[in-house]
Amino acid sequence: MYKVGDMAVYPTQGVGVIEAIESKEFSGETHNFYILRIVDSDMTIMVPVSNAEQVGLRALITKERISSVFDILEEKPDNGLVVASWSRRQREYNEKIKSGDLFEVAEVLRELYQIKEGKELSYGEKKVLELARKLLVKEIALAQGAAEEKVVERVESIFLH
Repeated sequence: MYKVGDMAVYPTQGVGVIEAIESKEFSGETHNFYILRIVDSDMTIMVPVSNAEQVGLRALITKERISSVFDILEEKPDNGLVVASWSRRQREYNEKIKSGDLFEVAEVLRELYQIKEGKELSYGEKKVLELARKLLVKEIALAQGAAEEKVVERVESIFLH
């Protein structure tokens, strides 16, 4: 259960702040909702308290687990990158991003940066890379209390060697 003022991560949208917990009546039944304001976009999302977990709402990553995210980013591919068709990779990447799991988002980011080393990314690939980087950087910066620029520098230093 989240409280007003808590930060939470909503898959594909990023980090938000619980601004309120409201009760709304639908079909004669009362339901409680978290009113989540996304930090990056100022978008407001109503998340039913009863299925917050199913939609992937979760707490920010802990400081102790951040190094594991960087470990994932630093992993090198074993045997070069097996590049499936973009449509298949796009489906896989979108599933990983939708999962809301920061470790899976890191895998998407790592893979796209690795592909980028070998070829120019397509428009779609660039959009997915930007989304994955934005989600990862924002959450780590907020969890560490660090400036986003510092997190971007650390991420870029892993890939731009």
